[in-house]
Amino acid sequence: QMPGTARHDREMAIQAQRNLSKTTDPVERLRLQCLARGSAGIKGLGRVFRIMDDNNSRTLDFKEFVKGLSDYAVMIDKEEAQEIFRIFDKDGSGTIDFDEFLVTLRPPMSKARKEIIMQAFRKLDKTGDGIITIEDLREVYNAKHHPKYQNGEWTEDQVFRAFLDNFDSPYDKDGKVTIEEFMNYYAGVSASIDTDVYFIIMMKNAWKL
Repeated sequence: QMPGTARHDREMAIQAQRNLSKTTDPVERLRLQCLARGSAGIKGLGRVFRIMDDNNSRTLDFKEFVKGLSDYAVMIDKEEAQEIFRIFDKDGSGTIDFDEFLVTLRPPMSKARKEIIMQAFRKLDKTGDGIITIEDLREVYNAKHHPKYQNGEWTEDQVFRAFLDNFDSPYDKDGKVTIEEFMNYYAGVSASIDTDVYFIIMMKNAWKL
């Protein structure tokens, strides 16, 4: 687990839960329902949509949208779902682009926060192909300090895999982390941290940037 992340995660989930009762904005309500599941909440919804997108169109019609929300156990009534769908279906085509949807759903982050997240990603992505893999981690992350490696319970690969699982999605773990998944994860963490300065210090410490 990342330094400090578990605690932030808990605080953020509680905060999201609390704010849910106060907000009437449908997009904000959906965002908070995802965040109430922790930092990986929005990313998890993205994966559900991706699995549903059978024809790889990267778009969803209303029926798929509603099914995705219910598969992910988001509590939402049909009117609210329609309202959200209308907000995202800007051109009125009857479909929404789900990358755009996830970016809008992600808690807004300042430029400074996005930059430090990118910096961390670039440091981890040793091969520079835009995806973090076990091979990349071998170069930057020392598994030998891990207690489960030390007591012989896990191999180095298992340590790396567990590490990637923090950022990878809960339903469809492929042992690879894209910049989008990394960003979605840290947007969740970011939502629990009030100031840019503190967020940047946390990232610098966590990744020795």
